[in-house]
Amino acid sequence: MTKYGSFPGARPRRLRTTPAMRRMVAEHRLHPADLILPAFVREGAAEPVPISAMPGVVQHTRDTLRKAAVEAVDAGVAGIMLFGVPEDAKKDAAGTAGTDPDGILQVAIRDVKAEVGDDLVIMSDLCLDEYTDHGHCGVLDAEGRVDNDATLERYAEMAQVQADAGVHVVGPSGMMDGQVGVIRDALDQTGHEDVSVLAYTAKYSSAFYGPFREAVGSSLQGDRKTYQQDPANLRESMRELALDLEEGADMVMVKPALPYLDVLAKVADAVDVPVAAYQISGEYAMIEAAAEKGWIDRDKAILEALTGIKRAGADMILTYWATEVARGL
Repeated sequence: MTKYGSFPGARPRRLRTTPAMRRMVAEHRLHPADLILPAFVREGAAEPVPISAMPGVVQHTRDTLRKAAVEAVDAGVAGIMLFGVPEDAKKDAAGTAGTDPDGILQVAIRDVKAEVGDDLVIMSDLCLDEYTDHGHCGVLDAEGRVDNDATLERYAEMAQVQADAGVHVVGPSGMMDGQVGVIRDALDQTGHEDVSVLAYTAKYSSAFYGPFREAVGSSLQGDRKTYQQDPANLRESMRELALDLEEGADMVMVKPALPYLDVLAKVADAVDVPVAAYQISGEYAMIEAAAEKGWIDRDKAILEALTGIKRAGADMILTYWATEVARGL
């Protein structure tokens, strides 16, 4: 006791005395099965193309994507989220490459399926932005605005071709009103009742997407503030959540992760379906850049960030470090 008075006998520091003690009483633990690897595959690439703003991440060739999928399986990673990067000449106003059965994403799904089968949960980005020459997540109306309902028709087509290619889970990321319900109906009506829908329930209009735009070769002009969620809003996320669940979402997601841990925690407390969080490109780039400068311990920062996401309520975390972290775990 100090000479300045007594305090209750409880001393929480007793449970922090050794690494073994800290492991024993840890409330949350990362596991390889919590992790999903986002991966980009570039049409026509003869070798992997480094993404300058995301050190260590590449646009894969078809061959290196298959290798990455095998490595993920060997490390115990649960899933892979695939993004297609088409040739610029194939982009158009309607994003038709996104619904071409022989488009790069559908080809990549078949490649990964042939390589690893059901040993890895194969997920696909269901959105038009990679395939449109204007870079928006849907088709535009005569005034240049994203036409919500016309875009839903395109999403229904995308869901069918991705399911035909063998995907296990589709991830509609465009933030169109009604997208989950339309996609669910399209899958069910075409004999794909077993394909799951991972709803991008709260996808915010974030400044942290910058490196991702390079990763997918985005043609975006302007912004997506009219359909992605306002960073100032939380109640709106809960409304989106209720709608997605009503429309048949099997899983729900919050994106980005770290700037929106409060949203993630609230969503996790409210649902009885699995909850995902996407640790996005800007979150990855910040840690890698600070570590390269010697300002932080890279490995410890990665684990701390992922543990924070897990603690906030994520059952699954999409992270570009998935395979590396899974090996370490």
